[in-house]
Amino acid sequence: MKTISPQAEAREILLALAAALQQLSIDDYKEKIPTLSGSSIGEHTRHIIELFQQLLLGYNLGVVNYDDRSRNILLQENINFALENIAAIIANLCRENKNLRLATLYSADEGVASNYFRELIYNVEHCIHHQAIIKIGMTILGVGALSENFGVAKSTIAYKNQCAQ
Repeated sequence: MKTISPQAEAREILLALAAALQQLSIDDYKEKIPTLSGSSIGEHTRHIIELFQQLLLGYNLGVVNYDDRSRNILLQENINFALENIAAIIANLCRENKNLRLATLYSADEGVASNYFRELIYNVEHCIHHQAIIKIGMTILGVGALSENFGVAKSTIAYKNQCAQ
């Protein structure tokens, strides 16, 4: 499997998410799904978007804090607003790697040393995890057609490809 930059990987994952969302009606997007512990596809999408937003905000500040999200309800109720925000994130991904501090409830006041690329990779993996949940939701609702690799980790895809040879 070829290696691509963290920015390119994040772009691909977010474009796949946007393509999936475009297959949904607003009712499907907002529906509370019992199997997903009563959450909606929109709620999982909001969560993905807000973590990427926190990373981009934190890049400018030098400190990333994923715990301090706005939890904007409009992101989970309006597909078009969510898609606009995904597009804005994609447009702002290409940044130089630089050292950052990760502020978290799990560490002391000084936070944890990190960097932009490491946090971008974290966001990609986190997005894939939520895409797997979104895929389950779409299957339950009987809507959309997703690639077999939607919501599957890059390492799992590489492993499956290796086993198939």
